[in-house]
Amino acid sequence: GLVEKYGLLVGGADTHRMDLSHMVMLKDNHIWSSGSIASSVAKARSVAGFSTKIEVECTSEADAREAAGAGADVLMLDNYTPAALKEVAGRLKEEWPHVTIEASGGITSATMPDFFSPHVDIISQGALTNGYATLDFSLKVPKPAAFERERAVKS
Repeated sequence: GLVEKYGLLVGGADTHRMDLSHMVMLKDNHIWSSGSIASSVAKARSVAGFSTKIEVECTSEADAREAAGAGADVLMLDNYTPAALKEVAGRLKEEWPHVTIEASGGITSATMPDFFSPHVDIISQGALTNGYATLDFSLKVPKPAAFERERAVKS
């Protein structure tokens, strides 16, 4: 949640987005409901405006090419092996050098170095902000003795 995202910022990392208003992220259900990646990007751009980034989750190079061609700002290459990611990212950056390439899906702190590449701009690790148990806490101020005496007098 928000506390974890703040912790990342303080620690020097960056958050994907603070909330849903900070970027449009098109995933499979959005794409399926609009018919294609290109259609999804066009519809998102028409309502999000020029200043909002649009990211598309891509599970294949064909998806990524369609998204980049449609004007997506960020291509999330999801669930790639490190070797496949580096190859696909390299080809995409050759054609669309301005597009941000993000590696995502099952990446852990232990496997992250395997995904480093000059063609990969961002490596996401969802476990940094998802799945932590929450701590339920509150600030209780001790009731002043004077408050108790005042209540006793009124009774």
